[in-house]
Amino acid sequence: MNRHILTATLLAAALGLSACGEKAEQPAVGAPPTELTFSILSAENQASTQPLWQPLLDDMSAQIGIPVKPYFATNYTSLVEAMRFKQVQLGWFSASPALQAIKRADGEVLGRVVDASGEGTYTSVIIARKGSGVTLEKILKCDKTISFGMGDTQSTSGTLAPKTYLFTPRNIDPQACFKTVRAANHQANVFAVANGVMDAATNNSVGLLFAARQNPQVAEKVEVIWSSPPLPESSIVVRRDMNPALKEKIRQFFLTYGTGSDAAADKQREVLKGLAYGGFRPADDTYLNPVREMEASEGLAVAKRSGDKAKIAAAQAEFDKVTADAAKSRAENPPTP
Repeated sequence: MNRHILTATLLAAALGLSACGEKAEQPAVGAPPTELTFSILSAENQASTQPLWQPLLDDMSAQIGIPVKPYFATNYTSLVEAMRFKQVQLGWFSASPALQAIKRADGEVLGRVVDASGEGTYTSVIIARKGSGVTLEKILKCDKTISFGMGDTQSTSGTLAPKTYLFTPRNIDPQACFKTVRAANHQANVFAVANGVMDAATNNSVGLLFAARQNPQVAEKVEVIWSSPPLPESSIVVRRDMNPALKEKIRQFFLTYGTGSDAAADKQREVLKGLAYGGFRPADDTYLNPVREMEASEGLAVAKRSGDKAKIAAAQAEFDKVTADAAKSRAENPPTP
């Protein structure tokens, strides 16, 4: 045999054995990981959020037998991208980012949040400083005299809901309407309005609850001048390719958290109280249908403003499909009384 051919054959064999050895050391597809990373959306800053979530993550680690560490995203987009690139395996998502995680990051809803009264919804709000004279009527004049704080572009309550329910129906483009527009998280918006840095800003009913609890002197300086219709609460999203047995353990952890009658359950209820939650309920991605409808409505409005007939036709078709699918889902799964 030619010396070069022999050398190449031996090298190929060696590489093949090496590859086989490496594969043998890899976990099987779908095998449980040795550690999980849980992402937490950036509605508030990490310093105020981590102490609230860490006890729940510690409880999860103990129950499922795998360490769970937190990942705090700097914005909603990085929250979705972290799941897309498998840097995190599960997390707490508000409704709009949860829908993006399903579309783009192979996400799956395991359950949804309910508040202390058992409600599974919250509201988007617009706040102004008390005594400032800023009213909803002044905001809607659109005369470039108001400085306005929006939320993250992917925020359900901070951006999507105000556009869908307030601005778009009135053909108002915030960028063209206000003196200045700044995007920030809910906590920053409360401080900006309370301190007179911004005339008005978006927020939500849960964010104001946290503000009243953590910074009462600041929260008492603001007032709500507009509220949206009810919005779907946040949810727990996992990667769809997670080991099925582990996924079910995680599902059961959330659905039973704080539901017992012993001392451990009492402690869990205190953790939930810190998060302003009453617990978690079963859900799949159909609970996000209101957000799908909001996005389709906003997409249609944008297309109509463009005047492009092809874009309008495509947006109209998408809107019709989304609303029909949502109506069918509601008919097949009526809300439990």
